[in-house]
Amino acid sequence: MPTSSGVLLGAALLGASSPAVAQTAPDRFIETLSNDVLNRIRSDKSVQSGDFQQVAKFVDSAVMPHINFERMTALSVGRAWRQAKPEQQKALITEFRTLLLRTYSGALAQVGDKQVKVRPFRGDAAADDVTVRSEIVGGRGDPIQIDYRLEKSAGSWKIYDVNVLGIWIVQTYREQFAQEVSANGIDGLIRSLSDKNRQFEAASRS
Repeated sequence: MPTSSGVLLGAALLGASSPAVAQTAPDRFIETLSNDVLNRIRSDKSVQSGDFQQVAKFVDSAVMPHINFERMTALSVGRAWRQAKPEQQKALITEFRTLLLRTYSGALAQVGDKQVKVRPFRGDAAADDVTVRSEIVGGRGDPIQIDYRLEKSAGSWKIYDVNVLGIWIVQTYREQFAQEVSANGIDGLIRSLSDKNRQFEAASRS
């Protein structure tokens, strides 16, 4: 499982953008936004505290507009996604999003003096689907490798997968979800995600 600080912090670095930034090269896009969003996190004590409701609000406003979460969910569910009914797909998106938020919400409290170092982009800057490689540095411990898979949609970059320390989040969940679907079907996967979310919620209240 990718580290919590890597996944949610990595996603959070794709925060609020301006149209000019959204149309720039993908590596410059991430570099500029990462600095802006890290500063926002450092100035927001409620987000740093790991409070789920505040983190959810932050992610909704600063992150979700720049993530193709339907594609991320579809890739994570894998082949079964095409078999799912529209209402099942909607439920999967909702529960998966909540699971990621609850799993990694505490990561935003770990920002501290961390910074993002974006590696020079080696791909085709004119492509509509690219990978940008970077590291989170600063504080204690070794740098955290974090890469992004981005697609260009309507002139703007959107993230649909994150790689932390060599592990792509979509691949990680695809393996888990495939086992659940094989055993209990799509509705079983939805129930499993919902149960995990309720467990997280109960634990946060205890």
